[in-house]
Amino acid sequence: MNKKTIKEIDVKGKKVLVRCDFNVPMDEEKNITDNTRIVAALPTIKYLLDNDCAIILCSHLGRPKGEFKPEFSLKPVAKELSKLLGKEVIMAKDVIGEDAKTKAKDLKLGEVMLLENVRFHREETDNDPEFSKELASMAQIFVNDAFGAAHRAHSSTTGVASYLPAVSGLLIEKELKFLGNALENPERPFVAILRRC
Repeated sequence: MNKKTIKEIDVKGKKVLVRCDFNVPMDEEKNITDNTRIVAALPTIKYLLDNDCAIILCSHLGRPKGEFKPEFSLKPVAKELSKLLGKEVIMAKDVIGEDAKTKAKDLKLGEVMLLENVRFHREETDNDPEFSKELASMAQIFVNDAFGAAHRAHSSTTGVASYLPAVSGLLIEKELKFLGNALENPERPFVAILRRC
């Protein structure tokens, strides 16, 4: 289960696209009720900040099914992440549109931005090559740290890896290590609980 991680390549001073899993629960007022998935992404984000990277984060939220639906906006995530990092997370109004591309182009080293919900585009779940290429065009390196979505063949999880050097983030490294230990040296009795997503 060995996968190359961000620690094994030179990321210093690079513009990095990071796929996170920010599919967090919210109440009716759009307050995040459990930020566990956002907190889980912090080690990778902080590692990249420590290496003077410009960081472009992307994620899905809910199932907007290829349409822009304000209730699935990632704005509350940007707000929560800004609080956790102690610095502003720049929020793009779109994913591969003019606003996202301009903000990505102008992003300075040490800054963090978040693209809008990738599932506002049907091309995301279709793993559309052109959509993947547009996403990839904003960065120099791709880091997949979305453990909860890594099994899906979508543009932001696998498609962009066709156009950029791709590695795993620290969350995926941690989860794979845990799974590897569980499979190679399981505690007895060994029980697996599977659930359909």
